[in-house]
This record gives sequence, structure tokens and C-alpha cells, in this order.
Amino acid sequence: MRTATLGPAERAESLAGMTEGELDVLVVGAGVVGAGTALDAATRGLSTGLVEARDWASGTSSRSSKLIHGGLRYLEMLDFALVREALKERGLLLERLAPHLVKPVPFLYPLQRKGWERLYAGSGVALYDAMSMARGHGRGLPSHRHLSRRQALRVAPALKKDALIGALQYYDAQMDDARYVATLVRTAASYGAKVANRARVTGFLREGERVVGARVRDVEGGGEYEVRARQIVNATGVWTDDTQAMVGERGQFHVRASKGIHLVVPKDRIHSSTGLILRTEKSVLFVIPWGRHWIIGTTDTDWDLDKAHPAASSADIDYLLEHVNSVLSVPLTRDDVEGVYAGLRPLLAGESDATSKLSREHTVAHPVPGLVVVAGGKYTTYRVMAEDAVDAAVHGLDQRVAECVTEDIPLLGAEGYRALWNARARIAARTGIHVARVEHLLNRYGALAEELLALIAADPSLGAPMPAAEDYLRAEIVYAASHEGARHLDDVLTRRTRISIETFDRGTLSAREAAELVAPVLGWDKDQIEREVEHYEKRVEAERESQRQPDDLTADAARLGAPEIVQF
Repeated sequence: MRTATLGPAERAESLAGMTEGELDVLVVGAGVVGAGTALDAATRGLSTGLVEARDWASGTSSRSSKLIHGGLRYLEMLDFALVREALKERGLLLERLAPHLVKPVPFLYPLQRKGWERLYAGSGVALYDAMSMARGHGRGLPSHRHLSRRQALRVAPALKKDALIGALQYYDAQMDDARYVATLVRTAASYGAKVANRARVTGFLREGERVVGARVRDVEGGGEYEVRARQIVNATGVWTDDTQAMVGERGQFHVRASKGIHLVVPKDRIHSSTGLILRTEKSVLFVIPWGRHWIIGTTDTDWDLDKAHPAASSADIDYLLEHVNSVLSVPLTRDDVEGVYAGLRPLLAGESDATSKLSREHTVAHPVPGLVVVAGGKYTTYRVMAEDAVDAAVHGLDQRVAECVTEDIPLLGAEGYRALWNARARIAARTGIHVARVEHLLNRYGALAEELLALIAADPSLGAPMPAAEDYLRAEIVYAASHEGARHLDDVLTRRTRISIETFDRGTLSAREAAELVAPVLGWDKDQIEREVEHYEKRVEAERESQRQPDDLTADAARLGAPEIVQF
């Protein structure tokens, strides 16, 4: 395995390396599906490239509900195959592939009607647990349990007494979605994939009907590259139709974008030891434990405006607050909201106009020779989507290729994680770092936490927390640029950490210190530091302004008031 360090030098080396010969597979788009596809291809022994126009997971894959779940509500739709597949993947991630990143999370489902509802919902949750155990991957989670109203209020005192007559409690899993993708990319690189973010595909190379490569522009340095590949995988999510247009093909299916927004509030605003799942008239609403915070979401509405920066409107925020307040004894207000984020789900268009009824299943197609398209799906089943995409690409390769092995490939940081977790007290004593900080590092980096501890050993000042975002150490800011491919302040504060949604200032008070920490790694001078800080502050103000607007159209216009840090 090669080094998994993704600093500026490694990025330049990867871009140059992609042009030296013909790749077997070039993956376009580094969300969870693209990153997973690159890992799948590389671990089958194929020469692999991965390019991303912005940052790893900068689209949908950093703006989800951050759940790894089987999709309990799909049982009600009788979509047993989708639930079975997702439950298997959930188990693999918890137990084998990423135990350092994927963690169990409890949910309480309040019951509001006597008799039939407990029987109906209880049967569904019992089937959910049974399907998980039947796949042999359910041992990592406790079984569901039935609670009386008194028992439910004991674990969730925040609920109104008249909001429930009893409850069910069950378990799913969660992760930091952007951190997961960054780890996927680094794992693919460690198996030989050449990876580069801020590298935009501007067109495809054709020989007759066949796609034989892509034109790639280095958005940072401005250079143009021709990357030749025997097969290209289009994994661009909500941009699928736009990417397909570059080859003059609409494709065999259409992808529609559904907007989902989430609110982040401090832990003390909702007195509960468990997450909540509530029914709404359109879908379901989650209240998800998130460290010292709660994530509340989500909405599900059609979106046909700017794809790069979907905006949350005042109406979206009011919708979530209204529904969560319907069951809380102490209602939340706008003043309780620390962070807001909006993302777009790539849904396969069907007969229905309602995005909540469009397919969450995925599709793989080979629209023209040399080009594979993968779209749709759920975050939880990214590995299956990646396997199907590479299987389709292999059909276009005139050689024998090994079967998928990613079911047995732990992500970087997984190997040795449990042993280090058991030794966390000794690590704390050895390093002089509080055991709570060691636990924090292990649950974000797994065994790779040793690399951050080495940074701190070399410069003890990096062991201090960020003054305006004390959950994060200064070392994590440096590490984001030196090892994880962060190129700009936005990458660091929004995706490598979650400072942008976990603080009331949205990261503006951390911006200057973070910029000064990464400047030596990224070669920034004082002018560039100023540009990065100014851009970040303008982005936050544009988002705040969009969240004061009454509808999607005005929110989108307000959000677009902030310029890009680099021009596309």
C-alpha cells in the first residue's frame, strides 16, 4: 500500500500521473459513490483515477442526515429487498469496515393511538431487527423494546406528556458523512488510485462513438490535462444529467434533485438520552444525537435552482421547528439554532411529481461505449452501487478482472482501532492529552489518530483546542490540509470539521486562526489568508441572508450573493 497522505504535493503528483498513460478506470465525482467506486476499482487491481470539481463530498455526501440505516419506512412500502440490502451494509460498516466512524444510535418512536398502532409499528420494528439478524450483521446493535409512556418520558423528558401514550425504541447507526468520504478517498489512494480534488472535467475525449478519456482542468493551478481511460464512470449525483450532456447524451434515465434541510441545536435544548423519529404528513422527521448537539431534519422538496449551493429558506426552517415543537414540552425558537445546512438528493425520476415518492434505488447504465453512469441510491448502500458500477465498467475491458473485494477491505483507521480504544487511558497518560480528547480523535480518525498525536508531539501548541470551537484541536486543522486534501478554509471548517454548523458564529470566529494554521502547509501568503477569511465570512453572511428569505427563489438569489473562492 502507498502512503495515504493527501497533501498538495500528492495532489500534484496524482494529476501528473493521470496523464502518463491510459488508466483502466477514471471516476468523475468524489461523493460517497464516486469514492467508493475508486476504492472498488483499485482493490480489483485496476489502474484508477478519481477527479472532483470541488472538494471531497462537497455536494450531497456532506449534507445528509448522517445516518447509516436500513430504511425502516421502506418496510411500510414493502420494499424488502432495499431494506435487506441496506441492513447488511449497516452491519458490515459497524462491525468490519469502519467501526471507528460508524456508531450505534438509539431512536424513540412515540405512539399516539391505543391498540393497533403499537401492534402495527411494533411488528415493523421487530421485522427490521429480525432481517438484520438474519443477515448475520445485527449483533452490534441492541434489539428494540416497547416502552410505556412513563418509561418513554424517563429516557426523553423533553416530550410533552400528551404527545404519546407509549413508545418504541430501536437502534440504527450514524457517521460524519464528509469525514467518511475523505477516509474512503484516502483508502483508495493507499491502494494505488490517483486522486485529485479541485480538478474539473470540462469535456470528454471521443474516438468515433467511444468515450476514451476526459479533459480535466486544474481549478487551483489553471492547467489543462487530457486523461485517457478505457472506461469512465460518471458518479456525479445531482449533476448526472449535466455530465451526460458533455457527450451529447441525455442518458437512459433522468435524475431529479430533492432538497433536504437540517437544523443543528445545542444538546441542552432538548432533554433526552435518545434520538427521536416522528411522522409528518409528507415523510418522517429525525432528531438525531450529534455529540454536544442535535441534528433535526429533514425536508423533502423539489429543487431546480443552483445545485452547488442549495439554500434553506425561512419557510424550510419554520417547517422543521413547527413539527419538532409539536412534541416538545419546551419549544425551540430561531435563537436556539446554531447551524443550518441544505443538501440535494439525487433521485431517479419516475411517474410521481412528489420527490418523496421517487426511487431511492440506484441504476447503472452504459449509455455509450466507454462510459458508465451510476445514479440514485442511498448513502448506506454506496458500496453496492460502487460494485455494480465497476462490474459494468469491467464489461468494457478486454481482460479478466477480479471480483469485488470491498466487503473485506477495512477503511483506513479501522485496523487497530479497537485495541487503541482499549488503551486510550494509557495513550492519554503517555501524551499528556486528556482521555476525552483521545477518545474524540479515535472516533474521528481511528488508528490514524497516531498521526495527529505525532503532529502534537512535534509541536505541542497543536494540542490546544481551537479557542472558538473547543471540540476540535488545532492539530486537526493542520492535518486537514496536510493529510486529507483540504485546499481552502471552507473545506476545513465545513467538511473536515463541522465548526460551520456546530457554533453560533458559524465558524467566523475560528476562520482567521484556521487560515493561519493551514497557510504554511498550503503555501498561502498574507494576501491569500485575507482572501480566504473574507470569502468564508461572505459565504456565512449569504447563507444567513438566504435563511431569512420566504421561499426557494429568493433564498437561492441571496445565497448566490457570495462569490466562489476559485472560479469554475
